[in-house]
Amino acid sequence: MTTGTPKSRSPAAALLAVVLGSACAGAAAATPRDLLADYSARASGSADPARGRAFFTTAHGRDWACASCHGPTPVSDGRHAATGKAIRPLAPSADPARFTDRDKVEKWFRRNCADVVGRACTDAEKADVLAWLITLNR
Repeated sequence: MTTGTPKSRSPAAALLAVVLGSACAGAAAATPRDLLADYSARASGSADPARGRAFFTTAHGRDWACASCHGPTPVSDGRHAATGKAIRPLAPSADPARFTDRDKVEKWFRRNCADVVGRACTDAEKADVLAWLITLNR
């Protein structure tokens, strides 16, 4: 066992630790517009609120559409179609906490797209839906 002060890090290692720590700390925090920009960039195109509304309100060969639980204009509480569990409003204007945590947003897109579409939603679909949700006012 050695005693004494620990070796100090090299400047490059210290910088890497700061950058990685900052990236990890900020990975979850976002705004709806941040997420929209990310999805749009990954989709290599502009989001279209009209396509988002159509995607949200249309059944995609499954039992439910997004609107089945969230309502056709999700600015008020929804209700899960199978369980009856209350769902907070989805539009950011009605619930400012919506679309502010990247990890939660991805978790719910993953779950809900599997139920509604039967597959993962594309970044373009996510961008379109989010673009529409951002336009809604309570």
